[in-house]
Amino acid sequence: MKSKHLRRRLITGMSMTGLLVVGLLPAASASAAGGPTKADGTSARPAAAERGATLPYVEYEAEAADYEGTLLEADPKRTFGHTNFGSESSGRESVRLDNSGQFVEFTSTNAANSIVVRNSIPDAPGGGGIDATLSLYADGAFVQKLDLSSKHSWLYGNTDDPESLTNTPQADARRLFDESHALLEKSYPAGTKFRLQRDADDSASFYIVDLIDLEQVAPPVSKPAECTSITDFGAVPDDGADDTKAIQDAVTADQNGEIGCVWIPPGQWRQEQKILTDDPQNQGQYNQIGISDVTIRGAGMWHSQLYTLTEPQNAGGINHPHEGNFGFDIDDNTQISDIAIFGSGRIRGGGGAEGGVGLNGRFGQNTKISNVWIEHANVGVWVGRDYDNIPSLWGPADGLEFSGMRIRNTYADGINFTNGTRNSVVDNSSFRTTGDDSLAIWANRYVKDPAVDIAHDNSFTDNTIQLPWRANGVAIYGGYGNKVQNNLIADTANYPGIMLATDHDPLPFSGETLLTGNALHRTGGAFWNEGQEFGAITIFPASRDITGVKIRDTEISDSTYDGIQFKNGGGNVPDVEISGVTIDKSNNGSGILAMGGARGSATLTDVTITNSAEGDVLIEPGSGFVINGGPGTRRTAN
Repeated sequence: MKSKHLRRRLITGMSMTGLLVVGLLPAASASAAGGPTKADGTSARPAAAERGATLPYVEYEAEAADYEGTLLEADPKRTFGHTNFGSESSGRESVRLDNSGQFVEFTSTNAANSIVVRNSIPDAPGGGGIDATLSLYADGAFVQKLDLSSKHSWLYGNTDDPESLTNTPQADARRLFDESHALLEKSYPAGTKFRLQRDADDSASFYIVDLIDLEQVAPPVSKPAECTSITDFGAVPDDGADDTKAIQDAVTADQNGEIGCVWIPPGQWRQEQKILTDDPQNQGQYNQIGISDVTIRGAGMWHSQLYTLTEPQNAGGINHPHEGNFGFDIDDNTQISDIAIFGSGRIRGGGGAEGGVGLNGRFGQNTKISNVWIEHANVGVWVGRDYDNIPSLWGPADGLEFSGMRIRNTYADGINFTNGTRNSVVDNSSFRTTGDDSLAIWANRYVKDPAVDIAHDNSFTDNTIQLPWRANGVAIYGGYGNKVQNNLIADTANYPGIMLATDHDPLPFSGETLLTGNALHRTGGAFWNEGQEFGAITIFPASRDITGVKIRDTEISDSTYDGIQFKNGGGNVPDVEISGVTIDKSNNGSGILAMGGARGSATLTDVTITNSAEGDVLIEPGSGFVINGGPGTRRTAN
């Protein structure tokens, strides 16, 4: 079968490097009429192209390319957890190659010297994954074999408890996709036809191609004069030997003021222990003192890459769920930029096995992390330590900045701000296939003074979030001064694009939580044995009130269930302001839903709702929720 599908239009903008950047929107997507204006009378609502990160690559969907293969599509409810490739695909579609000679061919719109392929190949019969190749051609000429692997995909079980999933094959599987990346030997101009083809010597029984990224990767950055290379401490690139001691020694030298900063040159550098600071008091079972006053710079995330071969549960040294055996433990005043950190985790939980964390610690003040690629970790970044663990080592992150992050294929969160984190931001970063919340603020109770140390004034701005295979695109659990702005969120497998909630026993919401300028496409889903259906934006006062919510200038389209959902819970959601919002095509739900146990109120201003399967604005029987203004508000019959 040969077909060409152009079911979504492209939105374009320019990246920092001048490359064309592409995001995906449904063809039916539209902005609401009216809305806020600037002083000159023009619209203040972000244009579609301004939502999400400014990315250095262009993303191309397999179903929109030329192909010979089988189109895979999600079912109408995008059912998850039962080996459903369509539900876990970007755009809810992908292409399967079963026979030799079948292919997917993409025509590039940008120059590129690298490729990332989001794909699925079979697991080994007994679990543990396989390696296989897929052939890459450019304008009909063979370029190279791409190395694909299923070692980090294929989790099994019919439970939604992540700790109970296993690597042992059985009928129900999830986390079906992983990614392969390659830096090509030369650059190819815009207009090149890149073909992924299954040749006779490509040995997997099937290949599923979901999407590719094409990027023009800049040459390696030169070593800054003030930095000292890890090679001066004994590290050797690309030799497969463990370089941990050399990296640790260089970091310690910087921390002690003996060198100006740490330089990680181009190359593959093996790391089998977390980089931290020695604890002479040996407090606790694990060393929990991070690095401080350190600057670590690399030649670029495609060039300076740390990797581990040891699964965290099999490693010595620091090795527990929120730390692991790779990456960096950070306490204060640390800058890290332009490197990659590749873990070796394969599961979250399950017999004590964990995926480790790329960056963790209290982070402190004056810490900035930029252009860091983290993959195959349990969590990309976990910010904070529990005060009641080792009180002397507690301290909240304050003014922490992340930018240009690229977090892929985790088993739990992408970046989680917890333990009193404040005045911190994740900006202009991309997240794909996280196994829990891609971005989270968790105002947890494990702080020095729960009356004072409440997470506050944290922001997630201009990020692109795709394909969380468990939980939310963005989640806010308590705190105040929260801001989620100008993010593009697409294809959550089972949970909302954005959720505000008081489960996980957080400290209270107060002040303002602002959701503005966001676009959510194909989000929401069913989870917990398919017994709970979540909206694209869900507000869940599980245990206490959620106050101060403002939803502005937001585009919600093609939701699996409701567009905005007020969920049953033990708390109220009073005085929600919803303005400048468009909701189109709530496939199996309502534009706005207040469930039967929901309590609170919302006021709608300049809200447009179209093509909802179960009504525009729906209040279920038994609900005390009040919705003022807006289109078609109705209460279901008792």
